[in-house]
Amino acid sequence: MRPTLSWTPTEEPSPGTTDLAPVAEALGRGGVLVLSGAGISTESGIPDYRGEGGSLSRHTPMTYQDFTADAAARRRYWARSHLGWRTFGRALPNAGHRAVAAFGRHGLLSGVITQNVDGLHQAAGSEGVVDLHGRLDRVVCLSCGDFSDRRELALRLEEANKGFAPVAAGINPDGDADLTDAQVGDFQVVPCTVCGGVLKPDVVFFGEPVPPQRAEQCRALVREASALLVLGSSLTVMSGLRFVRQAAQAGQPVLIVNRDPTRGDRHALARVALPLGDALSAVAGRLGVPVE
Repeated sequence: MRPTLSWTPTEEPSPGTTDLAPVAEALGRGGVLVLSGAGISTESGIPDYRGEGGSLSRHTPMTYQDFTADAAARRRYWARSHLGWRTFGRALPNAGHRAVAAFGRHGLLSGVITQNVDGLHQAAGSEGVVDLHGRLDRVVCLSCGDFSDRRELALRLEEANKGFAPVAAGINPDGDADLTDAQVGDFQVVPCTVCGGVLKPDVVFFGEPVPPQRAEQCRALVREASALLVLGSSLTVMSGLRFVRQAAQAGQPVLIVNRDPTRGDRHALARVALPLGDALSAVAGRLGVPVE
């Protein structure tokens, strides 16, 4: 089965609100769990999947099934990802990431779960972040399980593909650049230095399950939270929506800050339809929380 990449609302979507009071009140009480998606990183130059101009309008993400079954698919992926890493790896935290870090420093959060693979929450200073879908800056061997640094792999790929510098049509939330097959050409993939096996970024591809231990860690965080605050996620994929449903079923308030309707709106007390950086900065101001 192909993974769920999009959804169609079955009822008229709510336009959302611009009232930040419910978000400020929840954070003011403390114990809030943040669940962030690609939308929080758009202001850092990383596009989202489904918003206006989102990458799914021009790009189908790599699936786990295609990556593991097809050497040609792996070559296309690594060529595109190698080029995308040059931009993706230089992205910096934005006002939204910095506000979340500030809320954490002031004891207002019980934790942060992110669906993103960019590491920008940690770069902004957030601690104890659960990377639900893994991290693009780490690589794993599918044969021996050895982990290595993405920067080391980038150097090896540079050496194996000297002069590889096509112009990409765009960069996607997973760090994958848009290239044609002609641009990919005969790009050379390098093996694991330990066993010669197949290397994969340490991220959860579409169609691949979140590791059970990580999923349970997130469920525990939801159980312990006073409220769930969703930031910049359409909640299209079940890996994030399940936690919204869990919180709602337990009677915990769910608040969403996302400009477009989400798959979880029916479970939320409110969806604030404002840009994340501005919205979270405004909330920090209301609460007297300085944002570095």
